[in-house]
Amino acid sequence: MGSVDLTPQPHAGPPIHFGRPAVFDDRTAQLRPVPPRSKPRLATVAACLVVGFGLITGAVTGSWLTGEADGAPSAERVFTSAGEAWHNAKVDALFPPRVKGEGAGPGGADRVWTRIAVAPDTDCRNALDPLLRKALQPVGCERLLRATYTDATRSHVTTVGMLFTKADAASMGSLRTRFTEEGLDQRDDLMPRPYAKKGTVAAGFGNEQRASWTVSILTDAPVVVYAVSGFADGREISEPEPAAEAMESGATSTPAQSGLGHEAKGLADQIERTLRKTAKAASEDRT
Repeated sequence: MGSVDLTPQPHAGPPIHFGRPAVFDDRTAQLRPVPPRSKPRLATVAACLVVGFGLITGAVTGSWLTGEADGAPSAERVFTSAGEAWHNAKVDALFPPRVKGEGAGPGGADRVWTRIAVAPDTDCRNALDPLLRKALQPVGCERLLRATYTDATRSHVTTVGMLFTKADAASMGSLRTRFTEEGLDQRDDLMPRPYAKKGTVAAGFGNEQRASWTVSILTDAPVVVYAVSGFADGREISEPEPAAEAMESGATSTPAQSGLGHEAKGLADQIERTLRKTAKAASEDRT
């Protein structure tokens, strides 16, 4: 079978012209041309379509920007709810009695922490070292909440704190930038204080027992989250190390070898997630 020629063939009949359509005239019984459409009318219709589409698009875009297109609370609302959590949320909602950290330990091992003490809420005057309090002064101190946990072996203790500030998102961002650029979160003279309670394994957890720590300046909430860890047996640590360094591969310091850097960072991360979850839930209840 030969190949089929798909080349268009020339039209054999008379040429075809697409002229103006016609309508039937009842008075003359003849076809008469359709008058040309008014350009101003077309322009008016087009303008209405553009304006209408713009209004719809603007409304949808606005809801996306505020985070409410799918019913989710806006970032501003979550920020506000987070700042109010210190007096609106229950203790267990901020410091759960039991915290799981999947992959939070050395080598990606899982961790479980049990709460053994909750400090009364307070201001920052006596709960923080003066130099750390000065570094955080630009955002103010509304309230400070703290709790102390121990690991599954009860050989480590970690105090985690949430400092609720008086700042807006921009001020929190500025403070975070300063801490990062100046390495303030790595300085041992800005290390947070632990919270010890008699009758618990953290009874001997004082300033001299601090081994590793982390300080996190949040920008989606007016809160500074920190954690400081040490040994439950009360041994003193002469060279504490920030969690970021103690968690590095090949680190040989006492905090690194004992996993205390992972204890501080892992628990702080989990408490951050808990705060965000609590703030989001409170924001959704307001909608």
